[in-house]
Amino acid sequence: MTAQQQLQPLSTGTDYERLAERFRPIFARIGEGALERERTRSLPYEQIKWLKEAGFGAVRVPVEYGGAGASLPQLVQLLIELAEADSSVPQALRGHVAFVEDRLNAHASAPQDKWFQRFVAGELVGNAWTEVGAVKIGEVGTRVSRKDGKWLVNGTKYYSTGSIFADWIDVYAQRDDNGTDVIAAVSTRQSGVRHSDDWDGFGQRTTGSGTSVFDNAVVEEENLIDFASRFKYQTALYQLVLLAVLAGSGRGALRDFSHEVRQRTRIFSTGNAPRVSQDAQVLQVIGKASAQVYAAEAAAVRAAGAAQRAYESHFGHDAQAEHAANVAAELESAQAQVVIAELVLRAASDLFNALGASATSELKQLDRHWRNARTAASHNPLIYKERIIGDWEVNGSEPPYVWQIGSGPAGAK
Repeated sequence: MTAQQQLQPLSTGTDYERLAERFRPIFARIGEGALERERTRSLPYEQIKWLKEAGFGAVRVPVEYGGAGASLPQLVQLLIELAEADSSVPQALRGHVAFVEDRLNAHASAPQDKWFQRFVAGELVGNAWTEVGAVKIGEVGTRVSRKDGKWLVNGTKYYSTGSIFADWIDVYAQRDDNGTDVIAAVSTRQSGVRHSDDWDGFGQRTTGSGTSVFDNAVVEEENLIDFASRFKYQTALYQLVLLAVLAGSGRGALRDFSHEVRQRTRIFSTGNAPRVSQDAQVLQVIGKASAQVYAAEAAAVRAAGAAQRAYESHFGHDAQAEHAANVAAELESAQAQVVIAELVLRAASDLFNALGASATSELKQLDRHWRNARTAASHNPLIYKERIIGDWEVNGSEPPYVWQIGSGPAGAK
């Protein structure tokens, strides 16, 4: 450990079981209402409030500042446990997880005491980066401008997951005065910020992912952050949250289907036992799914270890080592993404082979595990990640750290 690391409090890990025990009763309460929220598309306002009050948003904050000092593998494991209860909740916290990580990295060069205090107090940060419509790749329509002595944000964002629950929003924008891309940390406690729960996907329907409109929303100058200073393993970190969502969805599916098999009394004449719970072929289905979910969870936690090393290397004053750690974090998150998506989607589908047609009942909502996993896996297309990994393996090509979505060049067909 370098002298800088010794001076700078870092979040390198804590006693996981003790940490998890703080939150498991809350996870259980969240899980109790998950099925009804899914059926009625009711947003988990109260459930996220429980997590805020319990300090879940500060688990990565160093102990010296009132947080739990958890490592990224420990955070991912917590998110997996939470996703097993309700996979929409950790995804709603994705923007917060990334903003906290950015402030942790920024602490290497400038104290972040004020933000750490906010996190410990339970304040959450949402996400507002994506724009749709005519905006082209590499462009951003949301603007930050100076008027009457105030910095104002104007624009419309979509897929702003979790912002409807948040106290702050991490807004990707561009300054009018110098054209610099910035992150504007905008307080939601003002009339210039409006949200709509208009996400219409078939899965992850209660993440609060919808439209955010900024109409002369005020942002303090100290909360305008140069995007170029953003922590380098951000895309890996965003992906890790989705991997936790996927692994947790797999655990939830395994739990629910195992319960159904345990309780089922009707059997098929073509079966192998007087009870479904004793049928060797049905047990094989459950056993294979268990192994798939196990592998998915293990891959997610291992990939989080690479991101943790990238975080710690930022404080080591060794540019070459930090660069190598960022490359590894990006590649390992991509490798994990490819296999975890396949494992969980296969498990969530094949588990239906353990039951009859009654498993498709809308009352049971067993299909939600596949729908939610399929939706989470549709972020950051797998086919491109596979190519990026292959390009590294064959040609040593460095993976991209930032990517965008938007309209193609004019006239393209």
